[in-house]
Amino acid sequence: MQNSLSLFLNGEAATEAFGKRIAPDLAAPLVVWLEGDLGAGKTTLVRAILRRLGHAGAVKSPTYAIVESYRPNGLAVNHFDLYRFAAPEEWEDAGLGELFVEPALHFIEWPQRAEGFVPAADLRIALQNSGSGRVCTLSADSENGKQLIKLWQNLPAELS
Repeated sequence: MQNSLSLFLNGEAATEAFGKRIAPDLAAPLVVWLEGDLGAGKTTLVRAILRRLGHAGAVKSPTYAIVESYRPNGLAVNHFDLYRFAAPEEWEDAGLGELFVEPALHFIEWPQRAEGFVPAADLRIALQNSGSGRVCTLSADSENGKQLIKLWQNLPAELS
């Protein structure tokens, strides 16, 4: 069984289509690390997943709030953005670990900024700008993550 998968997402619409495609396969508890430069599409991906899960309201980037929490159809979803962390200990200082008591989907942007404190990933999604789109690399760090990648093995290598 493969532990990784790469796709080319040809623009923002393809990133949204990918998020909508994978959303029904995601189940709590799940920790997803979102990696990539500013503007790579991390929040766009989470927004599409939330929409597919049934969230109808606004989906803001949690850059300033650190975390935005949602409950589409009763499912707990937390979207973290740790970009502004100056030190990993800020994870603990902000009490973010308390959000991991209840089974939820946790999407964490910039997880390396809280290294040693942030929970381990089940799945890593790395987005890298490339031409008119982005390369999306999925990597499994747990059995749960491996099962998801197995489900997605037959996705087309390029989405547009």
